[in-house]
Amino acid sequence: MGIFILRRLLLTLPVIAVVALFVFGLLYVAPGDPATMIAGDQATPADVERIRVSLGLDQPFAIRFSAWALGALHGDLGNSLFSGQSVASMIVQRIPPTLSLMVLTLLISVSAAVPMGVVAAAGQGGLIDRAVSVFAVLGFSLPVFVLGYLLAYAFALQLGWFPVQGYAPPSGGLGPFLGHLVLPALALSGGYIALITRITRSTMLEVLSQDYVRTAKAKGVARSSILFAHALKNAALPIVSIIGIGVATLISGAVVTETVFGIPGLGRLVVDALLRRDYPIIQGVVLVFSFTYIFVNLAIDVLYTLLDPRIRY
Repeated sequence: MGIFILRRLLLTLPVIAVVALFVFGLLYVAPGDPATMIAGDQATPADVERIRVSLGLDQPFAIRFSAWALGALHGDLGNSLFSGQSVASMIVQRIPPTLSLMVLTLLISVSAAVPMGVVAAAGQGGLIDRAVSVFAVLGFSLPVFVLGYLLAYAFALQLGWFPVQGYAPPSGGLGPFLGHLVLPALALSGGYIALITRITRSTMLEVLSQDYVRTAKAKGVARSSILFAHALKNAALPIVSIIGIGVATLISGAVVTETVFGIPGLGRLVVDALLRRDYPIIQGVVLVFSFTYIFVNLAIDVLYTLLDPRIRY
């Protein structure tokens, strides 16, 4: 196991290098010039050029990338072009809201989707199965921002059960903390629940057709034990895989959800940076999201060996 983890970590290094190169290259392919935006509409070409030189934008790509990558290895992602603050410190300040939202979304999604998929597979073709299929289609079809506005209108504006916008840290109490995150997490989990439910159902249908399941039924094993103790355990690998892959959905959805509900997280930070062409912030946040996705998939690979002892890397 230790050798496998070390090998996988070494294999992620080229991926990280490619991701870093791509993220830094965003500055050269994205429209707009940061120096022009900082200088303003009334600036002369000389003023714009002076700002470009002060920011180092006149240097060759290889030199700038080498300096940026070396700084990133030491935790220095540069400074914001507009506020002058350290990008690393700004990201650290915004991580708790985003992390809280994603963890709560993950808990809600897995807790709801896996039982729904199991029950739908157990009653294939029945009323519950059809209802779950309809819910999955709606979950895939309804955009995150539409679901977010609907939830905010119904449960925040009309019923007043939850705050409309904002974020409360855990230090302020568990009630306010969860109250500000419930609606965003529900909005973000819609498509994720649909995805996990569909995979769970299809995988369970395949497992339930195996001989050992029919043998267990013939021996009189309880239906709940067959479904959750035997079949679900053997169907766990595809489900875990789709949960890991779906982290990308959570990351992209968090950007929209935080904007809708006014959560001061990484998603809101990158949206504000995009509007101002603040490229150091964009590069830093995208780099953090990319690394998160890479290491989540690494954790999923390691988890395979724990879920299925037949797997030997």
